[in-house]
Formats: sequence, C-alpha cells, structure tokens
Amino acid sequence: MLAKSVPEIPRPDRVTGGLSYEPKWDGFRALVAWDGREVVIGSRGSKPLTRYFPELVDAFARLLPEPCLLDGEIVVAVGEPGAWRLDWSALSQRIHPAASRVALLSETTPAMFIAFDLLARGRRDLQSAPFAERRAELVDLLAEVPAPVHVTRTTPDADAATRWLAEFEGAGLDGVVAKPLSAPYAPGKRAMFKIKHARTADVVAVGYRVHKSGEGVGSLLVGLYGSDGELHNVGGVSAWSDARRRELIDELAPLVERDEDGSAVRGETDRSRFSSASDVSFVRLRPERVLEVRYDQLEGSRFRHTVQFERWRPDRDPRSCTYAQLESVTAYDLGAVLD
Repeated sequence: MLAKSVPEIPRPDRVTGGLSYEPKWDGFRALVAWDGREVVIGSRGSKPLTRYFPELVDAFARLLPEPCLLDGEIVVAVGEPGAWRLDWSALSQRIHPAASRVALLSETTPAMFIAFDLLARGRRDLQSAPFAERRAELVDLLAEVPAPVHVTRTTPDADAATRWLAEFEGAGLDGVVAKPLSAPYAPGKRAMFKIKHARTADVVAVGYRVHKSGEGVGSLLVGLYGSDGELHNVGGVSAWSDARRRELIDELAPLVERDEDGSAVRGETDRSRFSSASDVSFVRLRPERVLEVRYDQLEGSRFRHTVQFERWRPDRDPRSCTYAQLESVTAYDLGAVLD
C-alpha cells in the first residue's frame, strides 16, 4: 500500500472521511511475516531483507506473541540519550554481502522496527478491514512487546500533525502520512497521503548519465560548493519526457569536458548497495550552469532523495551555489517520537 504526495496536511472531508496521522519514518519499508516457526522480512522492492537484520529476526521470533503479518519500517538510530536521531547512512550500510560484516553491524548499529499496519493475525486476513480496526488490532497485538519492536504513534488531530511535520524532521524523520480510517489495505494503490518538506536550492550541473534507453539524458548530477572551496556532488535530477531528454543532450553539449582527442571525459559516482551492477559512470560537465531544484531534506552532505527540476538560473554565478543557502533543521530527540 502506497501514498501519494500532497502539498499540505489534508483535513477530513467527504472524500477522505476521518483521517489518522502518523510520522513518516525514513528507513526500509518492510513486510514482516512470522508463522510461529520462521521469520521472513520482505521489502517494497521485492528484495529479501531477512539475512541483513539477524537481530530483528531473533527479536521477532522471541517477542511476537502469535503469527502475524506486519507492515512497517526498519530504521537505525544513532546519538546520545536525549539527542537520538535516525541515520540513513548507517542503515544503508547494513546491506552487505559478507555474513561476517552483517553480524558485526547487527551489534554495532542494531536496527529497530516501527510497525504501522497489521495485515494478518493468526489465521485472519485483515486486509479488507478498515484501517481503524487494523490499527486497534496492531496496538493490541504489540501492547506488551518491547524494543526493538515499536508501534508508530498516531493522532486524529491535523494541527498536531502539522506540528509533527515541523518538529520531527530534527530527529531524522521524513514527513507525515495521513490514512483514511475507513480504508481497507490496498496493495500497490496510492490510498494514503504523504506530506514531505519542500524546499528549493540553486545547484550547479556537474554531469549527466545517459538514459537507460541509450537516448538522451537520464539524470543530471548536481553539486554545491563547500567551505573548502571544492564542488561536491549532492545528488541527481531526473523525470523528464523522452523529447526533453534528447533536447538536453544538445543543450549541454557545449559544457561537456573533453580529452585532447575530443572524447567526452567520464567520471563515476559511488555505487549503491542496492544496485551494485548498475552503471555509475557519467559525462562530466564544466561547472558553468546553475539550476533551481526542489528537495525535501539532506542526509549528511547530500540530498536524501532525487530532487526535482524547477528552472534554469542563468542569473546565478555557480560559485554562489554553496551549502550556506540550505535551511538548517532544529534537532529533536527521536526518543520523544517513539514515546
């Protein structure tokens, strides 16, 4: 079951009916199946996650009171008591091919599971039940279950959800989700609403990847200047029409860096643990063109998600595109979100 983006916290109306609001956790979406003998953890992208989180497999087998199918999020938190926050980088490192590394990370950066829906309990399939009933069953099922298994908090108050949107980002959360209380579980359908932070920044075009079809620009890589005076890769922009992809090849051609023999200079970005076989090479561009993008949040020194193109900024000096323009977020203790 998925969520569609909306620009602001929705209010109950004739279309949505009653709504339940909850924090949007920034982790790995996971379906946890426990049949009383075996734990299986699946991901939204159909990638099996069971082997990467042995500490959660052990916890589910010990702590879950009866067979069930849970929908939720796997997260990793770091920091000191009172200054705890989610850490996407630490979570992403948990996906490792070496069993010895997986075992080590399960001890040094243990994960938590945040449950937010219950699809089955015992022999009962709950997917056709309204969310209000599934939520009540979830709370009842996990009422006595301790960490690292948690039930996400909810509120029926749109004003409280608005405060959460502002405050919980400081703990590393991703926004707010609104769920119709009367809705059944709808796999693959965008039946929920997600509200994420939307900000803009001026960034420098530093390169592009060719589209997987072999024609046009697939994604445009962008950068910001740091306090060290160096240009740092901060993410990518994609989602153009096929016609626009081909146009961009011609528009960016004058900026392509070339060797003495005239061939385009290529570079490589870091390889993702989820797509280790993917081509990470890109065509380098001279850092002369500025564009404005929409983004939701930073993870370290990079944009957490793919950013969205707003417009070209021919009036901006590339050197003026620094991290200083980005909005800082007030810290918030993750422990207060879990309570």
